[in-house]
Parts: sequence; C-alpha cells; structure tokens
Amino acid sequence: MAQGEARFKLAPLQATDAIILATLGLFTVLTLLFCQRMEGWGWLVLKNLAVAAAYLGCQQLAARVSWGPLRFALRLLPVSLTYGYLFLAVDKLQLIVHGRFLDDVVLRLEAMVFGGQPTLWLERFTRPVVTEWMMFAYMFYFPMYALLSAVIYFRDGEAALEDYFFTLGLANILCDLGFILFPVAGPMTALGNQYTVPLTGYVFTWLGEWVRGSLQFPGGSIPSPHCAAATVMWAMAWRYHRLTFWLLLPVVLSLYGSTFYGRYHYVSDAVTGVATAALAVKLAPLLARWWERRGAKREAQAAGCG
Repeated sequence: MAQGEARFKLAPLQATDAIILATLGLFTVLTLLFCQRMEGWGWLVLKNLAVAAAYLGCQQLAARVSWGPLRFALRLLPVSLTYGYLFLAVDKLQLIVHGRFLDDVVLRLEAMVFGGQPTLWLERFTRPVVTEWMMFAYMFYFPMYALLSAVIYFRDGEAALEDYFFTLGLANILCDLGFILFPVAGPMTALGNQYTVPLTGYVFTWLGEWVRGSLQFPGGSIPSPHCAAATVMWAMAWRYHRLTFWLLLPVVLSLYGSTFYGRYHYVSDAVTGVATAALAVKLAPLLARWWERRGAKREAQAAGCG
C-alpha cells in the first residue's frame, strides 16, 4: 500500500507553477467580479479552468519523465504556451478598472519629453532595409525564448531553467497586471491615420505584420512585454552563459528600438518594460527562496505527521 501511495504521489509545484496557477486564478476571480463589464466572460472562465487543468497534467507528467530532452520539452512547451495564453486572456480584462484606454496620457507625456511623438518622428528614417532589420530583431524574440531555454537547461540543469522560467514569468505577469491598471491601446490604434510612410520590407517585415494582425490586440502595451521578456532573457544569459549574452547584444538593443520603430509600442512602453524586467530580476530570487522554504516546511511537517 505504501509503495502504491508513493507511486501516485503528486509532484510538488515549482515557483513557476505557483505563479502561473495563481495568475490564472486571479484572472478568473476578476472575470467573475467584473462579468457585467465583459463580453464572453463565461467562456473565459471555462478556458482559464481548462488551461489550469492541462497545465497541471503536463507538470505532473514532466516530473515523472527521466529522459532529459523529453523532460525539457514537457517543461518548455506548457510554460511557454501558458504565458502566451495569459497575455491573450488579459485582453478581456484591460478596461475593467478605467473603462477606457489611456493613450492620451502617454501622448501628452511624450510630447512634453520629446517635443512630439517619436513613432511619428521616426517615419523620416523608414527604409526597407532598416525596417527588415528591426522586424528581424522584433521577431527574434520568439526563437530566442526557446534557444536560451535549451542553452540554460543543457548547460546548467533544471534549477537554472526554473530560475529562468520563474523570472520570465514574473516579468510577463507584472506586464499583464500593468495592462489592467494602466490600459493603453498603442500607436496603431491611437495614431493609425497619422502615419504616412508604410513599413515596407521583406520576409521578417511580413512576419511582423502577421503577428500584429493575428496575435495582437488593442492594448497589451505598457509595460512592453516584448522589452520586459527580452531584458530578462538577456539578464539570464549574463547569469548563465556570457558568450550568449554578448551574441545577443545587437539583437536585444535593436529589439528595444523595433517596438516603437515598428509602431507596436510607444517609447514609454519600452522604458517601463525594461524597468519591469529589472524589478522581476531583483524580486524573483527572493520569491523563489520563499517558495522553497515554504515547500521544505510542508515536507518536514508531513514527515513529522508520518
């Protein structure tokens, strides 16, 4: 009987699992509390619950796999996809506090600081080659996520990968909360008819426009999750593989500029995205250690009861 109980014992939750499930829970509670201000709120609740159940199933499966590459894949895919889902799920929650987008505040602030709107000013420098490089940097965010995960896991092991995932998740979720507390639609929504120079380029420009039209929505702007996540990735590269850090230098710096050159974000979004990442990098080790101490205490209590 004892062997059977041990065989089916649930694997403990990592800090990454806790922050993902807590955010799904928070979004569900907010949806129920503000359901009168949201369309399709019932469907969102069901999706949140389904994602939580699927995530837990994958987490338990990954904990029982011993072959490294498969264990890595079973960890990478659910974590990455769930972070992506949370970004999409927050769309419905953006206006529950203010009831409108606050682009006018950002536009006034940037006019005071820069004397105009930088995304419009940059039109004079728009060239197909420049646009293609910027769109390459913007799109490199997606493979960079997985490539750096692999470098960290196969070089430094699971603990380092969990550090990476948790810090990245904390930054993403702080951004998600920012979309609710200070909703901003973004330049293309607020200023779309003022742009007179099209963003023309080649393959990566096409991909960047496809992402804009298929995976993005008005909002999700401040802090910039693109800048926040890229900064965390760069910081983790510095922590675990310095050569990768230096190789990423031109791409990450260009990625920052691409967010407002490509009219995905305002400059303010990029700046607050980097600041959010810096906060996540500082807070993540403290929160992770707290979670580990909590888990160790629970295991000691369970052993004492046993």
